[in-house]
Amino acid sequence: MAKSHPVDVHVGARMRQRRTLLGMSQEKLGTAVGLTFQQIQKYERGSNRIGSSRLFEFAKVLDVPVSYFFDEMPSNALSGRPMSGRGKKGGFGEAGTPFEQEKDPLIKRETLELVRAYYKIRESKVRKRIFEMVKAVGAASHAETVGSRKGAKARD
Repeated sequence: MAKSHPVDVHVGARMRQRRTLLGMSQEKLGTAVGLTFQQIQKYERGSNRIGSSRLFEFAKVLDVPVSYFFDEMPSNALSGRPMSGRGKKGGFGEAGTPFEQEKDPLIKRETLELVRAYYKIRESKVRKRIFEMVKAVGAASHAETVGSRKGAKARD
């Protein structure tokens, strides 16, 4: 299997994140820049490197500065060490590295769709109440999980 450069993987993930956040399909993005959705898939996976002029086109279509694609780049990406294949859980690189995409909730489709739907709510008071409700449910769920772990340890 060909090895992807960590920077290409990161840039592709950022492209996918922005495209999904905008609710844009791979096909629509491809059409906007004169590519097929299969080519977009390869860029998003990092298996194809994006040239500077193409990156500039993506930035215009996705309404972000070119620097957006390099934001939040992990320091180990700068080492230039190619990363082969996918790990057991679909992430890139070794366990514990920033390329384990399955563990990063900020790039999951579910998260991006939730954020997009949240900001479609026009009434700020309603949005705020939903925000507070989700925080409360999350906190309760976390406390329940932590409590059950402590109970299990106490029984051991």
